[in-house]
Amino acid sequence: MPAKGKYFFNETDDCRMSDPLYEKYRYTSQQHPLLLLLLFIAIIFWSTLIIVFFTTEEAHNHLAFIIAVCAALVIFAVMYLLLCIESLFRRWLMLFGVMIWVCFLIVGYVSLFERENDYQLWDQVPFFLFIIFTVYTMLPFGMRGAVIISLLSALSHIIVLSIMVSMTSQENKESILFQLFANAVIFLCGNLMGAFHKRQMQVASWDLYRYTLKCIQVRMKLKIEKRQQENLLLSILPAHISMEMKLAIIERLKETNDNRQMHDNNFHSLYVKRHQNVSILYADIVGFTRLASDCSPKELVVMLNELFGKFDQIAKENECMRIKILGDCYYCVSGLPVSLPVHARNCVKMGLDMCEAIKQVREATGVDINMRVGIHSGNVLCGVIGLRKWQYDVWSHDVSLANRMESAGVPGRVHITEATLNHLGKAYEVEEGNGHLRDPYLESMNIKTYLVVDPRSKQCTANNHLPKTRVNDGLKMRASVRMTRYLESWGAARPFAHLNHRESVSSDSSSSQGKQRKEIPLSSTGRQRNSDRNSSQKGRIEEDIYEEMMSTIEGLSSTNPWCGRSDDFCGFSLIFAEPSLEKEYRTIPILKLKSYFACASFVFLCIFLIQMFIMPKTAKLGISFGIVAVIIVLILFVCFAEKCMKRCSESWPFLRCLCAISEKVETMPLLRLPLAVITIGALLIIAIFNFATEGNKPANFTGSNDLGAATYPFGNTTQSCIEETYYAYCCILAFIACSVFLQISFELKVLLLSIAVTVYLIIFNTLQHRNLSFYGNSTRLFIKEPRITTNLYLVLFYITLILLAKQIDYYCRLDCLWKSKFKKEHEQFETMENVNRLLLENVLPAHVAAYFIGEKRNEDWYHQSYDCVCVMFASVPDFKVFYTECDINKEGLECLRLLNEIIADFDELLLKPKFSGVEKIKTIGSTYMAAAGLSVTPGQENSQDKERQHAHIGIMVEYGIALMSKLDGINRHSFNNFRLRIGINHGPVIAGVIGARKPQYDIWGNTVNVASRMESTGELGKIQVTEETSKILQELGYSCECRGLINVKGKGELRTYFVCTETAKFQEEKF
Repeated sequence: MPAKGKYFFNETDDCRMSDPLYEKYRYTSQQHPLLLLLLFIAIIFWSTLIIVFFTTEEAHNHLAFIIAVCAALVIFAVMYLLLCIESLFRRWLMLFGVMIWVCFLIVGYVSLFERENDYQLWDQVPFFLFIIFTVYTMLPFGMRGAVIISLLSALSHIIVLSIMVSMTSQENKESILFQLFANAVIFLCGNLMGAFHKRQMQVASWDLYRYTLKCIQVRMKLKIEKRQQENLLLSILPAHISMEMKLAIIERLKETNDNRQMHDNNFHSLYVKRHQNVSILYADIVGFTRLASDCSPKELVVMLNELFGKFDQIAKENECMRIKILGDCYYCVSGLPVSLPVHARNCVKMGLDMCEAIKQVREATGVDINMRVGIHSGNVLCGVIGLRKWQYDVWSHDVSLANRMESAGVPGRVHITEATLNHLGKAYEVEEGNGHLRDPYLESMNIKTYLVVDPRSKQCTANNHLPKTRVNDGLKMRASVRMTRYLESWGAARPFAHLNHRESVSSDSSSSQGKQRKEIPLSSTGRQRNSDRNSSQKGRIEEDIYEEMMSTIEGLSSTNPWCGRSDDFCGFSLIFAEPSLEKEYRTIPILKLKSYFACASFVFLCIFLIQMFIMPKTAKLGISFGIVAVIIVLILFVCFAEKCMKRCSESWPFLRCLCAISEKVETMPLLRLPLAVITIGALLIIAIFNFATEGNKPANFTGSNDLGAATYPFGNTTQSCIEETYYAYCCILAFIACSVFLQISFELKVLLLSIAVTVYLIIFNTLQHRNLSFYGNSTRLFIKEPRITTNLYLVLFYITLILLAKQIDYYCRLDCLWKSKFKKEHEQFETMENVNRLLLENVLPAHVAAYFIGEKRNEDWYHQSYDCVCVMFASVPDFKVFYTECDINKEGLECLRLLNEIIADFDELLLKPKFSGVEKIKTIGSTYMAAAGLSVTPGQENSQDKERQHAHIGIMVEYGIALMSKLDGINRHSFNNFRLRIGINHGPVIAGVIGARKPQYDIWGNTVNVASRMESTGELGKIQVTEETSKILQELGYSCECRGLINVKGKGELRTYFVCTETAKFQEEKF
């Protein structure tokens, strides 16, 4: 069996013709069917000979020949059966080839030496020519072996017969020498045409193999890309909604890429569904903001990923679906997409497990953090809104209440509403939560709350002293370092790790990777692990390609040109089932066409030499060959004018036109087909023309002296017989000349050969140009009826060349088919690759997406710190009042449709080149978050001049103005009066990707928090900025109005400013 591997290559790979898989491919596609053809032809030919012997009652005169033929038939029948045993036959392939050649030689020499003292130099020349030609075209030898065997066959015939004839024949030496020259020319022509045929088929076979392999490689890549796309889509959206959105998403991305109208209707598609009886959990890490301020970018990303990765694992164990991560806030839902009767128990169990996990972190590291969890049960609208940066989200009054439950909760406890308690039954003990004392909304809505008692809390008092020892061991390290080192032991999966693997991320793979990561430091072996993983991945792909190639090879063995069991071809005719592909095949360029004409010219030269050696040298012979020679030379001149006359064509318009025609010979069917028909027709005619026009000659004809050109090298007695024999040989060479036009239409070759063989048979069987007295006393093979031998050899070569042409046509069509498939699948692969990239870029900024996909993909954590990023929060506060849940608006669905239009219109603004540097981060309810300055390479901000360094802050203000203008347009069409409240701040941020099951790009830092406060404390229809931001805007030419000191939660009193929008509009026009 061929070895696996080395089948995943590109244009620069060194893929050799000695590959074991190629050997198997060549055996299946060429050697096996061609050997079957040869055995079939030989069996039919020799069976016909035996039948003719018995019908002519000459079997008793040829016993040796009949025995040899019967033995060869038995051997060939056994070989035919052995062809079915692939492994045995492939192992002894060369041996079987040699055996077939030896059988042919034995039969040929038995027919030569069957009668002593009766040898002719022209005897069995066509049979040995048949051996030579089939050694090249049908037997499984390499080029070197075929040349050696064919030369041995030709030389043995020439040498043996020259010796025997010189010893027994009474003919003069000159006649013997001329016949030997003629035979040598015939064998030389057969060798060269056979070698040309073999070389062309070898190249075609290798090209077809490479295209087949490339097609399979692209097909495997396409499968991987599809799998990656599925995994990517599932990492953004839950499975129950991702399939519904997939086709629309891809079409939308294609339309966006083509800058076409995105939708024909007035509304964007809305992918939101209502679900009842679910429980919503909100969880916030208390004390994390203070901890994060002490973290390096990598520490923050690793910490968040490990924490939320642990929470994702807990969510999966408790049948909860994580919805979104907001900073250090985590919220999920149980009861989606399939309703669960225990949804409340699942959420409470998850909340308790989260509190326990954070408790273990606190006890192990000594870091003062805790978990605050709020849960409420009710109904939700869930889905995706907007066009960019899709994030699955939930909306409803019940979701807002769950959020309030978290903010009014108690650190380390699970805070639930009475609705959730009713679903719990008596599964957990609870105590009064008193949430109304901590949140005025709960008090106004008269919401009764409870705190769940963790059953494990009663069992942990005895073990409180154990973690303290571990804390004391690492108190000298920073809290963030202690946290990071401890959390790394949890081993959460890396974001987008599943994109580079055939398997999607699972908890099992995550846990196995986690075990490895416990023992191996992250920094030292990440690259090695990635390299090993990529190597094993490539190995699996190579195995898949190998298996697919083996399947294709087996398919080739079951599909052949002699039966119509193929979806791509129509029956025996092999016409493509797809009309466009058939048209493409008929018009495909033939790159080696000029070499076909060169070979045909050589065959013409050989026919000319043979007739010059053998035939009477008459004026008619010279004139006829002169006319054909002129035609051949003109055709060659047309073919090769481009190469020969290119330098002279500049000064000669006629030559320039001729060179233009020469360039189109290979590519224009209307030009190459007439040239091929003229060339082949001229050869088929000139091979028999002088014989057909001689008329009947008497036995003692001595030639005509009136032209003064007729000379007879073999004497009057034998001339007529030898002429007829060598005319037949010239006809066979003309057949071979037709066959060297490998890629010319099969139907055309069949038509020309059929007409030619019919005319030849009529001529040789109706015109009596034989001196019967010459054969009268001979008992040689069929010599009493020599036309039978001529007929048999003409039909033998006709059938052989037709079947061979059929097989070649099948190869050419297969080559065209695979190239067409490769082209289509390559286009699909490129489309899928682009869609995959666009999908990922719709989750991440383009420069971050390049980190995870492409040739230099990375599986390490992505984290980056920036010195100057402008962050904007834009909310529609009135939407909370607008949002109602009633039957008229389908329980809030129509309200979300309007929010979807608002967010989608905001997203469309990002397509403008002016705002290409603005990145949408996410939406939080009716709040839109974006940032500018994330595409700048960190560290280069300081190298720019001050105006360019802060240009993105001005662009963000202009984007805010554009959002306001867009919302005004929506108000006019929807008869609403929504107004934006925008807050902007700039400064240092940390960016990163967290989450393995649902990777999410986010930014963190004090800059983000202050920008959020600028929005929440702002005023409708205005853009509020900090004092530092206002100074930069004023330097950029914007006007800012001081609002004064305002109280900002967590920051105390801050002086803020409102951007004058009229000035901003002026700057926008100026920009």
